[in-house]
Amino acid sequence: MDLDDQLTRHFGSSDLGSLSPEALANGVEKLTVEFGMERDHGRRFAMWCLLHILGAAPDLDIAFPDPADRNAARDFMDLLDQA
Repeated sequence: MDLDDQLTRHFGSSDLGSLSPEALANGVEKLTVEFGMERDHGRRFAMWCLLHILGAAPDLDIAFPDPADRNAARDFMDLLDQA
């Protein structure tokens, strides 16, 4: 999954800083809907990571029924906190 492709697909631009608040909110909504429908494990995790960065990720217990996925998401959050 290419980040620039996902940003362009959901937000219409790979430069999130250039988006209006409305365009950003619309993109988050599109990404959230697609996340809910996605069944591919890796794509779903990548979408959750992007939603987390944008402050819109669902809670881990809702997003990931598998405990291993929840732990991977916690590891991702810890890495972001350390950066």
